[in-house]
Amino acid sequence: MSDRLFGLIVLIGSVAYFLAAANIPTSFLVDPVGPKLFPRMISAVAGLCALLIVIKPDEEPEWPVAGTWFRLAIALAVLVAYAYTLKPLGFLIPTAVAAGVLSYQIQARVVAAVLTGIGLSGGLFIIFKFALGLSLFAVPRAWLG
Repeated sequence: MSDRLFGLIVLIGSVAYFLAAANIPTSFLVDPVGPKLFPRMISAVAGLCALLIVIKPDEEPEWPVAGTWFRLAIALAVLVAYAYTLKPLGFLIPTAVAAGVLSYQIQARVVAAVLTGIGLSGGLFIIFKFALGLSLFAVPRAWLG
């Protein structure tokens, strides 16, 4: 029953996400695909997965232990904080912190988590800024004068 309920909730969320994508404004400088395609693709995949869970649920699902729920709550808080700090602090600092914390949760090694955060932050910035041409600020705009 719990899998079907979860699948139904995800299905409702994916339909709402699909409908919300219709409200994304388009400007006159739009690529041929448009800004609505990616959110609709995500919602379609989520909806298909939800339907699969509703149609064929697990016989005896195993729920995570309390420690796992706590780690998931930390990850959620980190990602929400990341979303709010990305614009005022630039790309590099929030990405390094978020990637480092999430890496530490996967394997609790401080040096590896710090290096992962710094490496991902720098590598993703180079890819997004120069390869994909996104207009990202590396550091807070105030630091640039």
